[in-house]
Amino acid sequence: MKKSHLKSPDLLPIGQKDRKITKLGYSFMWVGMVVVLATFAIGGSGVINLSLPWVILATVIGSLAIGFFISLIADIGIEHGLSFPVYMRAPFGTIGTHIPSVTRGITASMWFGLNTYFGSTAMNGILNILFGFDNWFICFIIFAIVQLVNTALGIKSIERFADLAAPVIIIIAIWMYSSLSDKAQAAGRDVWSWVESPVTGGAAFTAFMVVIFANMGFWATLSADIPSISRFMKAPANEKNWFKRNQSSLIGNLIAMPITQTFMIIIGAVSYIAVLNADPVVALQESAGGFLLAVLLLMIVLAQWSTNTAANVVPAATIFSNVGGPKFPFWAGVITAGIVGTIVQPWQLFDILIPVLLFVGGILSAIVGILFADYYLLRKRRVNVPELYEDHGQFRYLGGINWAGFIAWIIGAVASYFLPEYGFVVGFLAGAAIYFVLAKFWWFKKYPQAEIQDPSDEKYLGISVGRDWIISEELEPIVEKIPDNVDLF
Repeated sequence: MKKSHLKSPDLLPIGQKDRKITKLGYSFMWVGMVVVLATFAIGGSGVINLSLPWVILATVIGSLAIGFFISLIADIGIEHGLSFPVYMRAPFGTIGTHIPSVTRGITASMWFGLNTYFGSTAMNGILNILFGFDNWFICFIIFAIVQLVNTALGIKSIERFADLAAPVIIIIAIWMYSSLSDKAQAAGRDVWSWVESPVTGGAAFTAFMVVIFANMGFWATLSADIPSISRFMKAPANEKNWFKRNQSSLIGNLIAMPITQTFMIIIGAVSYIAVLNADPVVALQESAGGFLLAVLLLMIVLAQWSTNTAANVVPAATIFSNVGGPKFPFWAGVITAGIVGTIVQPWQLFDILIPVLLFVGGILSAIVGILFADYYLLRKRRVNVPELYEDHGQFRYLGGINWAGFIAWIIGAVASYFLPEYGFVVGFLAGAAIYFVLAKFWWFKKYPQAEIQDPSDEKYLGISVGRDWIISEELEPIVEKIPDNVDLF
């Protein structure tokens, strides 16, 4: 039997017995994921106009808000075991899913390259201190290969590394804060009150909101494709209570992430206060030396590794595997992500990449809104999962494209672009509202959806009714008898 292009083994629904990520494991994954240069940069830019306590408050608000959105979308993976690009076939079509998905895949690959470069500079610093070695590019190549191999070994391997790295990262981060605070104090700057260019009134409110939405926009990409990770989370079967079923996700997104994000924002801010540079690698090299510096830099390396495997390579590889089909397995997607992340040459485009990636994050916020409207408002969490894997099923729509999704995405992305300071909320609301209206009153009248017409929990819910979705990988041949009187040529 021939395999359907939509039925890549790596993209089939994950059953309960194959869900390996625990509550603690997911929380530890977050500890590593937030330690990236862009997080430190938010803290550094925040204390230019605001004191550190106000930056912390804005970060907590922004982190809790985006954590809530991530938790909402994560239920797609927890309830049905579906990855991001597969569920995207519902609001965008079996062919249309590739365009927004690949946008996210390329973005994730670019983040991989950026974080690998950040980690390689720290690795180079460690080797230089210990052995006198100084070649960051060789460190970049080695570091990239090690991360890609770790990801290709599967989600459990990623969780095991996070379990190892997270406690080390926490201990070293506390040590790092102490070192940088001492450096700032020596320069005559109190970390809790110093502001480079204080502002008041409306300007202060704007600066406060910028920090909130910078934290939200930063994780907009992951809030879109979190199902690619959440489908591996352990969850209780036959649990209809949304909060109990999503407990692992909620603990990670609303406790572990905001706490760790806030602490790393503080480190970025203190780095800037200490040496007027939010990059802790630069700050540490000015405030520490010898073995102490090597240990502090080790945190940067471990954190980039943990971040890249979970937040960047897994989503990108899943997306590329979806595009490539059954002949393009997950490990091939991992290699593709590594190649794309290297081709963009993050070491040359460093100053451009972060603004570009945050801009793309704003555009992807419209997709989060579309996913929310499709999954919660229209389908009420019920999904005709087998049809997601059928070439000519209900999600084929018009030539494989759901135009309601594309129109909503374009309008939401444009709205986000023109209001960048509030990009995530604007994109989310515009995408959700426009998609809901277009799908409900236009598109789904042309292309009826079984789970909407017959809202049966037993037929269309997953783990909350004890169901593992089982999809046959084989494509049944379609045989059509050609009438004798038809001239084929």
